[in-house]
This record gives sequence, C-alpha cells and structure tokens, in this order.
Amino acid sequence: MEYNHQEIEAKWQRYWAENQSYKVENESEKPKYYVLDMFPYPSGAGLHVGHPLGYIASDIISRYKRLKGFNVLHPMGFDSFGLPAEQYAIETGQHPAITTAKNIDTFKKQLAKIGFSYDWTREVQTSSPDFYRWTQWIFCQLFESWYNKETDKAENIGLLIAEFEQNGNEKVQAVCDEDVFFFKAAQWKSYSEKEKSDVLLKYRLTYLSEAVVNWCPALGTVLANDEVKDGFSERGGYPVERKKMKQWMMRITAYAERLLQGLETIDWSEPLKEMQRNWIGKSLGAEVTFQVKDKPFDLTVFTTRVDTIYGVTYLAIAPEHELVEELTTDRQRQKVEIYVQVAKNRSERDRMADVKTISGCFTGSYAINPFNNEAIPIWIADYVLAGYGTGVVMAVPSSDERDYRFAKHFDLPIRLVIGGTEEMENPCDKKWGKMINSDFLNGLEAEVAIEKAIARAEKRSFGKRRINYRMRDAVFGRQRYWGEPIPIFYDKGIPKLLSANELPLILPEIDQYKPTETGEPPLARSKNWKYEQTTMPGWAGSSWYWLRYMDAGNDKEFCSRKAENYWQSVDLYMGGSEHATGHLLYSRFWNKFLKDLGYVQSEEPFKKLINQGMIQGRSNLIYKIENENVFVSANFKDEYKTYELHVDVNMVENDVLDIEAFKKWRPEYANAKFVLDNGKMVCGWVAEKMSKSKYNTVNPDDIIGRYGADTLRMYEMFLGPLEQSKPWNTQGIDGVSRFLKKLWRLFFDEKGSLVVQKTEPSAAELKVLHKTIKKITEDLERHAFNTPISTFMIAVNELTDLKCHNESVLKDLIITLSPFAPHISQELWNKLGCQGLIIDAVFPLFDEKYLVEQSFEYPIMIGGKLRTKIEFPLDMPVEDIKTQVLANEIVQKWLEGKAPKNMVVVPKKIVNVVV
Repeated sequence: MEYNHQEIEAKWQRYWAENQSYKVENESEKPKYYVLDMFPYPSGAGLHVGHPLGYIASDIISRYKRLKGFNVLHPMGFDSFGLPAEQYAIETGQHPAITTAKNIDTFKKQLAKIGFSYDWTREVQTSSPDFYRWTQWIFCQLFESWYNKETDKAENIGLLIAEFEQNGNEKVQAVCDEDVFFFKAAQWKSYSEKEKSDVLLKYRLTYLSEAVVNWCPALGTVLANDEVKDGFSERGGYPVERKKMKQWMMRITAYAERLLQGLETIDWSEPLKEMQRNWIGKSLGAEVTFQVKDKPFDLTVFTTRVDTIYGVTYLAIAPEHELVEELTTDRQRQKVEIYVQVAKNRSERDRMADVKTISGCFTGSYAINPFNNEAIPIWIADYVLAGYGTGVVMAVPSSDERDYRFAKHFDLPIRLVIGGTEEMENPCDKKWGKMINSDFLNGLEAEVAIEKAIARAEKRSFGKRRINYRMRDAVFGRQRYWGEPIPIFYDKGIPKLLSANELPLILPEIDQYKPTETGEPPLARSKNWKYEQTTMPGWAGSSWYWLRYMDAGNDKEFCSRKAENYWQSVDLYMGGSEHATGHLLYSRFWNKFLKDLGYVQSEEPFKKLINQGMIQGRSNLIYKIENENVFVSANFKDEYKTYELHVDVNMVENDVLDIEAFKKWRPEYANAKFVLDNGKMVCGWVAEKMSKSKYNTVNPDDIIGRYGADTLRMYEMFLGPLEQSKPWNTQGIDGVSRFLKKLWRLFFDEKGSLVVQKTEPSAAELKVLHKTIKKITEDLERHAFNTPISTFMIAVNELTDLKCHNESVLKDLIITLSPFAPHISQELWNKLGCQGLIIDAVFPLFDEKYLVEQSFEYPIMIGGKLRTKIEFPLDMPVEDIKTQVLANEIVQKWLEGKAPKNMVVVPKKIVNVVV
C-alpha cells in the first residue's frame, strides 16, 4: 500500500467539511484561545505559494492548542471591498459583487486544499450587507460620541449637549477642532439647528471637515497616506495630487496617547511598535506666536527646542497653509503660485522621506520674533507639513539639518546658539550644550533653557507649553462605489444619522461605476439615492472584524456581551508588517472606542502579533544575444553581448528550461537557436517579489497536485524562520515528500500490510520519541516553525534505523506531527484503529526520564590512535571497564598479545591504553 496523498487528502478534506469538524462553540469549560490571520482581499489572481505562509503557521498553532486542551477559535473571512474589483467594474461594466463572489469562491477552494482548520460557519465578508450593517452601526456610535479629556474616554454626545445647555462650553475639556470658540449656555440655546450641528461636528469622533487629501483622478477617489508612494497610487501607479475637499474624518487623534501607551502592554515586535510610535509622533514642546509684520494675523509654531529661539533666521510654512495667499506679496505672487502648485502635490510621506531635494519660495512677508523683536523672512518650503504641528516651522539653521541645508541653499543667515559649535563645519552635529548668543538664556544648559524660555513665553502671553502628535485625523470618505455606504442623509445641509432599524443602508444599483461627468462620486448616478454620496474607506470593515467572528450569526447586535466576554481579544494575530500604520492603528482605535462605550472588555484587540516574512519569487532568466535570434545557457552569457528575459518558472525544473514549452509560450521565438550546456538550457535566477509580470508565481494547487498539501505545509515552514523573507525554490521540496513516504513505511511494509505491533517500546525508541516531543513542544511554545521539520526528519530516520513499529511510540509521534501534516496523521490514526479525529487527541507530554543517558560509548585509544568504540553502562565501575576493554577482540588484535603498560579511564569521555 503506497502513500497516495491525492486520495488521502481529498478524503479527509471532504470529511472535515461535511462534518464541520472545526466548528467551535462559544461556551466551554476549556480555556479559550483565539488565533486569527489578517483576512485576505480576494484578488482575481487567487493564491500563490507566498500567501499561505502565515495561514499555515497559524493553523499549526490552532491545531497544537486544541491538542493541548484549549477551545480554539480559528476563523477566516474576506476583506472584500476594494479598488481592484471596482476598477474591473469600470472597465467591463460587471458589478463588483459578481467579481468578488467569483474570487472568493476561488480562494475558498484553494484554502480547502491546504487543509486549514477554519470554522467556516463564522465566515465574514466585509461587502455583505449582513456584515456592513454593523460597520455602519459603529460609524453611528462614533458620530454620536465625543472625547472627554477629564474622564479620558469617549462619551455619548448627549452629555456634551447637556453641558452646553447648562453651562456653555467654557469648562469643557474635550478633544475637538482647534478653531472652537467659547459660548455661554444662553448663546447655545439661541443657535439655530444648523449652527448647533456645525458646533457639534467640531467635537464628534466622526465629522465633516475641509481637509487636504490625496486625490487620484484616475481612480476617482481619495487615498490614505499609506496608499501613496512617490506621488503615485500604490494600486495602479496613477498620479496623485494634493487638494482640499470636504471629507468625513475620524478623530483618531483623540486616542493618540492611549495608542502610544498601549504599545507597552502588547507582545508585538519592537520594530513594528517603533513604526507606530513614529507615526503617532509624540513630542513635548511649546507653541510660540509670531506676529506677521504689517498684517492683522499671527503665525503659531510648535517647537521642541524653544531654547534655540534666538537662532531663528526665517519661518517656513507648508505649501498647503491656509495663509499662503495672504502672506504672498504682489511681487512674489507668480513665483509662489508656481512653486505651491508643484510642491503641494507631493504626498506628506514623500516629503518626509526625501531629505536631499531642497526647494522653497519667499513669500515677501516678514514675522517678528517675540523674544527679540527681530523681523525674519517667511518662506514656503515643502519639508514643512500642514498636518504636523501648526504647519509653520521656526527655522534654526545652526541646530536643524533641514533648516541648515535650506539656509545654505538660499543664502540665509545661520546664527550659532549652542556653545562648542563655533569651529564646526556643520553646527547641527552638536545638538545639546550651553546656550550662546541667546540673551537671558546665555550660559544655561539646553534643558534648563527650554524651561526658562517656556516660562517667559507663558508669562508674556506669546507662547505656552504643549504636547504635540504627528498623527492626523483619518480621512474616512472615498469617492467610489464599492464600499460601505455612509449612513448619513442631509436635512437642509445638516448631516443626520439613519436610525438603527434602517440599517443596513444598501448600495444601490447604478449604470456605471465611475464618477459622474461633473466629478461627483459614482453614487450620484443613482436617481433615488438621498444619502451621503461617498463611501467608507477600505479599512472600515477590517477595523472591527475580529469581533464579528466571535458571534457571526447574531442579527441583533454586532457581538453579544456573552460571546465577547468569553473570547475577549485575539491571543495570536498573524499578518504582514505593511499594515503597521494602517489597519493595525485603526483597529486599535476602534477597539478602544468600543471599550469606552462598554461593548468590549479589552483595551487592546491583539495580544500577540507575529509578522510573517515574504516568500519571494525565484524568477528564472534566459539570455538572448543582442540582434540575434539565439539564446545561450547561463554559463555562456558573459561570452556574448546578451540581455535577460524572464521565463515562466512553471516551465523550468532545477533551473533547466523546457525549450518546447517555451517556444509554445513565446511563438515569436519558435525558430530561435539555443546554445546548450551539456545538452541542457540552463537558466539564471534572481529572488524578487512574486508577481505575474515576472512570471514567477507558483500556484499552490500545482504543488499540492504533485506533492500533496502536507508536503506544501511542511515545506513552507522548512524554508526558514517565519519572520524572515526567503525565496521560493521548488527544488528542495522533494526532501519533505520523501520524509512523509518514509514515515508511511514505519506503519506499512512494501506489500501494504500494516506492520505496527503492540509491544513494549524499547528504551532507544522512547528516547527518540520523547526527545522529539520535547523539542516540538519547546519550538511551538516560542512560535518557531522551521526547526520542527528537521526534528521530525531526524526522528523518523532514527526510528527507521531502530526498525521501530511500536504502536504506542508511533501513535504519539503522529499526534505530535498532526498540526504540521494533518492529512497523513489523520489517515494513520484511523489505520491504527483509533476512533474520532486526531485533533481531539491529547498532545503527548515528554518525560525527562527517557532522555537520561543510560550508557556512554567510549572511544578506545591504543598507542595514541583511535582503534574502536565500546559502549558501557554509565554506572559501571572503572575496573570492570578496564577488564572488558582488555577482553575485546579488536583491542586484543592491536595489543598483539602484549600487556599494556597502563590504562587510563576518564569516565564519560575516553579510555586510553598505553603500550
């Protein structure tokens, strides 16, 4: 009976699906464990072998934890709203829902073939009205909430309205817009409904605002900062411009400090935490107000180094700053307009990252330094961001590298204010020291000078102490069709919520999926649509979906208190680090908000997060001689003037090209000549991202068809540490395939007869087993997935050498193996006559007593040379060892009948016979 992976895997996958073997209940006496993968967007291309890497690792942990006695929640769903389906709809007219449903079907079939232990009864799809009804409901809760600084949490807007009616807003401590004005209770009561609405929008956690956004005309939508790279959309590579638009926003800045402090309570990698810290960008400093000369307004700057105030030689403002036009003199207007048009279309990310490009334009206006009354020029510079601080920078060229390069480039003054910089080529290299050229701050250490400068600014009312965050409120509207409708309608210009019983607000049918000819969002094409025309961003559904898995069938609430009380938060979350400043921030924000309102218990949604690395494509290359229809093997490419072409890796095996397959694939080369190397067309290779354009994607279905799902699962883990990126190379997969066949041989002989015996296991067999159990347990507890594969291989080799067919040993071995290779393990479990599913067995415990060495193999040195090895019990007396050594035939041969001069026995090390 041969190991037939196709038959065995299909059989058990069918059984698991029909019997809902992995369905889990919300009640159990067992401890709970919640394992979650970042759910995928169902693209049209389906899965390639890089996608399942994290899914396999999380499935191994899920199966392991279930064997260890946990009630394990391991669900899967789809982040099914997205631009690709909408772009396809624009191009073809096919409704995005049709495309999405087809893609999800493909994904589910592929996932089923890999043997994941998902509870599919809890599947969610963010584009399903049953799901986005609750996304809309959460939006409504955010709209009806404000952030109370005194209680440090979100509260119902009704409490704020009550305070306005009783006392006005002068005593309100809230996170709100900066342009909020004070009013008395009587004034509030005198306001019209529209005026009250406008005031409340300045406090609500989701609100309408004029904001500078990343507008992509080609995609017809606004993009988040993390969706723009080098001025182009990450999806499609279309140009992106910065423009002001009225947008729905989420006041995530209200949670900035809690998002920062929460990082200290969760088990995430330090690099990922640091990415979030940098994105939040907390800084302690001061606001200082500069009066604009001959203008009726001021400019306020935020600085962490107010001690350097006497080194300020110009102010720099962001290209998007609202006062650019008023600051620009007639003489400078044309230059300013040209500069601003170019500069403001670069994304904030690009401008932060690009430290080499120096550009700017003088406005013609001057500001007055309040500390010394000096008039300093006001420049526009794209290294200043409208979204950070106040959008104005007090430039100190002697202390800040960007200010220094800017001043050098435009020949602006550089005034030294830190002692010890006088003789330095670049004074910015010294950041701290005693102050010089700084009036009342002279001689003070910088730290002391900061406090003294803030005190003076506050005393004279031109500055104050402040904590600042780089993070901005999140744009929440998108000018596209395929997204959650925002449950808002407008009554005389006042945004109002739909009631809960009117949800879900379902997307209407429209004739085309692109913006209207007048630039309105696609929903404006619906004649009967009376609601907000923008839809929610791609991150809306993913900001709470883990909660829906807890109670996916509930049509009364997004998640019952009982279910949430049981599962609480995700114990292990698996996904890519590319979501650090997007999904992982937004989901933490929404979770904290829901906790404030009492809907969830945990402050953080994901206790432990593992970022799996990327499986890179291993692209194959062939080399064509320039201007000739001739290809040469890789070893000959340097002998000719060649250029490289990517070839489909599926027509290459062990770097040897199937020439006939290549000719069929590229018929323009049907008559080409090929210069072979020992009869083979050898390809070159390079590791790079898996992509259809590189022809290096490998479909897991093909690997499974040839080698089996268990082989794929174990091989992906075998490639290297989970967190590291590594190239895919099919060449190494044969070793894992042979291992599984060798495992099978421990149970069946060549005739297919079961050879397992119910005998007492030997000490050697128990030692191999318990050594394996110990290593696998330790590795899985620390989430190491690659080293167990070699441990299993060693174990099977050693048991094969021992001719082990012992039932108890092999039964524990396959239980231990089952998280990695569930199909073959389940089949062998069944063949042993065991009832039920192997996943309901108990993971074996290792016993140290079987690992204690009972004997030692001594090297026997005769005349200074190793002549043989003899094994003795560890407790054998030295004199008995000597006696047995002398009696050994090989020793007698080398002694040639002579008595040794001496014999030294070093216990557990060596026996040295002196002749």
